[in-house]
Amino acid sequence: MKLSAIDLCIIILYLVAVASIGLFMKNRAKENKEAYLLGGNSLPWYALGVSNASGMFDISGTMWMVMLAFVYGLKSIWIPWLWPSFNQVFLMVFLGIWLRRSNVTTGAEWMLTRFGKTKSTTKSHTIVVIFALLSCLGFLAYGFIGLGKFMEIFIPWSAVEPYVPFEVPAAYVPHLYGLAFTLFAVFYSILGGMSSIVWADVLQFIIMTVGALVVGYIAIDNIAGGTLVVPEGWTTPFFGATLDLDWAGIIDDVNEKIKEDGFSLFGIFFSLMLFKGILASLAGPTPNYDMQKILSTRSPKDAAKMSGFVSLVLIPTRYLMIIGFTVLALLNYEQLNLEIGGRIDYEQILPSAIVNFAPTGILGLILAGLLSAFIGTFAGTLNAAQAYIVNDIYLKYWNPKASNAMVSNMNYLTGVVVVLLSVVLGFFARDVNSLLQWIVSGLYGGYIAANVLKWYWWRFNSNGFFWGMLSGITPALIFPFFFDGLDLYYFPVLLLLSLAGSIVGTLTAPPTDTETLKSFYRKVRPWGFWKPIDRLVKEEEPDFKENNDFWRDAFNVVIGVVAQMCLTLLPIYLVIQMQTELLITLAIFLLCAAVLKKTWWDTLPEDRPMTPPKDPNAAKPSKKDPAIVADNSY
Repeated sequence: MKLSAIDLCIIILYLVAVASIGLFMKNRAKENKEAYLLGGNSLPWYALGVSNASGMFDISGTMWMVMLAFVYGLKSIWIPWLWPSFNQVFLMVFLGIWLRRSNVTTGAEWMLTRFGKTKSTTKSHTIVVIFALLSCLGFLAYGFIGLGKFMEIFIPWSAVEPYVPFEVPAAYVPHLYGLAFTLFAVFYSILGGMSSIVWADVLQFIIMTVGALVVGYIAIDNIAGGTLVVPEGWTTPFFGATLDLDWAGIIDDVNEKIKEDGFSLFGIFFSLMLFKGILASLAGPTPNYDMQKILSTRSPKDAAKMSGFVSLVLIPTRYLMIIGFTVLALLNYEQLNLEIGGRIDYEQILPSAIVNFAPTGILGLILAGLLSAFIGTFAGTLNAAQAYIVNDIYLKYWNPKASNAMVSNMNYLTGVVVVLLSVVLGFFARDVNSLLQWIVSGLYGGYIAANVLKWYWWRFNSNGFFWGMLSGITPALIFPFFFDGLDLYYFPVLLLLSLAGSIVGTLTAPPTDTETLKSFYRKVRPWGFWKPIDRLVKEEEPDFKENNDFWRDAFNVVIGVVAQMCLTLLPIYLVIQMQTELLITLAIFLLCAAVLKKTWWDTLPEDRPMTPPKDPNAAKPSKKDPAIVADNSY
């Protein structure tokens, strides 16, 4: 056992605290489905922003990013664009506003707002639910594996094995650890719903921030007395057609890792990643915890603020910890024990660095923080999966008149079932990186075309959405069994198949009902190819003003992405003591912040708070009811 009594006490105190939050929020979560799934749309935007940031500060992702920083240096800052990480900027600038104006509970329910209630809408609604559950299960399994590999370092199997009444193969020890801690995450997230998740996430992010500051300080102190031995080009974020990082004579095995990852042709990789990233960002958030946090905000303006706040609080804190552990690992590589089963496992760099370099007490704090990050991510994703099963399957098709007590019980049941399925999926995944690549490059590649068209093209209909999603997701599930190499490289094929399915499906079916399109256009106010609908709306409302903010939004996206990359580089330059680069990056960030204050913050719509749709079986409110929002401000 690697933990001292002090470290164990800190971890136990944290676990007791989040369990108490779940118990405290239990009764509030039982009020109705909105209280459970969206926190009753009463949570402040900054708390939701911190919660969303905490959910993204997960163990698996942090292990992956420490590995990337170790191997690729400052060039690693671009690789998270696979998600893409800059989608938060698109949400901040305009898509978060549009999504919240839809005023729904889940992304599948959004289909009714965009396409109305028809037979083909039912198919599009179903395909979104399927995609949402696949992505949620994938992310749950991804977090489950990462947590197990992480805890194996601190609780060696040799110390646990005598107490386990059955034999566990070495390859599945991380899965067993992941299962044990998953059970705890299930407890508080299922009991308290969204409110429990958000306030536990706030506590978790405070812990993570303290841990990151301590790790950063230790790394700065260590680098002052040592020298980083890294390849030429490791300390610059700039690159050419090829990666040009040669670890020969330093750590020879790293060159093999670069070859296996498939990032050597970095120019091609970056171009594909940027192309995919822009399209994925234009498509809007995938139906996961990020979307649920946006839908949980009080108003469209709060949705924009929340999305911007995520980058501001997450990136500097997370990268301070990432570069801190990377520097410590590089300075003391010989002390790390990364070899598992005869080969180096680079995903063990983070936990090995924590074991070797975190002092007593701080070790417990960091472990509590990273454990909390796993629990927060797992809980948020689980909440999203529950939302789709309960709201979009059980209440829509099975029991639309279910009482609050029955809905609450279904939330509990679906939570347990989803966790069990994700655990099974986790047992079939090789490692964190392989599962991540499949999710962000393969599965999401089949999602993009249909979800871009739904926002920006009036003629796109539910039939096109269904066939576009189906023709993208199906090959995304099949290709990994027939093709080797980086999943990103067959993204263009997935995109073309999905785009073809979207267009053919659209043109072989009638347009969406005109009244539905007018209602959507009035409420959401998207820009794009909406001229025919804009003309119809203006015939009824001559004073209606269309959204002409495309160029301003595009400008703000570019400035926002530059600011986001500056937030990434600032803690890196601070820790590795590159003072000139630090000051230049800080000046660029402050300039971007000043521009965004004028062109984004000062132009946010003054929307009134919005409430979720009422139960269709309840009495209808009058037209004077303040819950009915007429949003004409954008």
